[in-house]
Amino acid sequence: MIVEATNRDLGSPAQFVCAANLRVTVKGTAFAYRDLGPRDGVPLVLLNHWGAVLDNFDPRIVDGLASTRRIIATDYRGIGASGGNAPLTVGEMANDAIAVIRALGFKKVDLLGFSLGGFVAQDIAMKAPELVRKQILTGTGPAGGQGIDKVWSVSWPLMLKGLVTMRDPKFYLFFTGTADGQKAARDFLDRLKERKKGRDKNPTPTAFMRQLKAIQAWGRQQPQDLSRIQIPTLIVNGDNDIMVPTVNSAELANRIPNSQMIIYPDAGHGGIFQYHSDFVTRATVFLNV
Repeated sequence: MIVEATNRDLGSPAQFVCAANLRVTVKGTAFAYRDLGPRDGVPLVLLNHWGAVLDNFDPRIVDGLASTRRIIATDYRGIGASGGNAPLTVGEMANDAIAVIRALGFKKVDLLGFSLGGFVAQDIAMKAPELVRKQILTGTGPAGGQGIDKVWSVSWPLMLKGLVTMRDPKFYLFFTGTADGQKAARDFLDRLKERKKGRDKNPTPTAFMRQLKAIQAWGRQQPQDLSRIQIPTLIVNGDNDIMVPTVNSAELANRIPNSQMIIYPDAGHGGIFQYHSDFVTRATVFLNV
């Protein structure tokens, strides 16, 4: 296991936009991550969405959570600055995440998974329950969940719309079309541009499509026995998620015994970004209780 730091000249790790780019090598593959916040307590590991790199984590959420706990933000294998080929299954991504967590020396962590990251978090909790204290599942759903295998048919027209209108597709995919939703989209996308130095690499088209296959496979997979997840779980979504339909959040809440749910009004897949301040407050309370 090798841990390597780069770009340490970016500034204080107190802010995500200044956090150093780090790598940990596990079984010959280098995984990119960033590390900030207090050194004591249980770390919170962030697992991001389809096609996301380190610079797709919302700095307001990361900074808000990092004010009270250590944050480890990660890139999946084959994505951003991580080496190797992007896995074709969520299970492989979960295995990678478990290996990275252990390589970093953590005996117990909390998980925050958004979208694809929520799939991965569930699988980690199922495979390595001794490793996870609490988890937050946002904009996500269970294996075999409603509409998850249809994500491409929902996404590609809005990706095309993004090209035509010269906007990031997340403007349409993550937020509602109301005035509040569109303002939240603009604000969120502006925040993602705040880091000027040492930005992560964009995903390759091949990696992007391999992750899509993993998502589709998760949507077609046989349901897991989520009653086996006994850890406290916070489930969060917007009331109008078109990527991972909001009904899947209710399904998670019904099937995970020790869970609670927050649904934000007039919000889509990126509800936690639209309501970032409230989300940080509620997530911090949940993690600290």
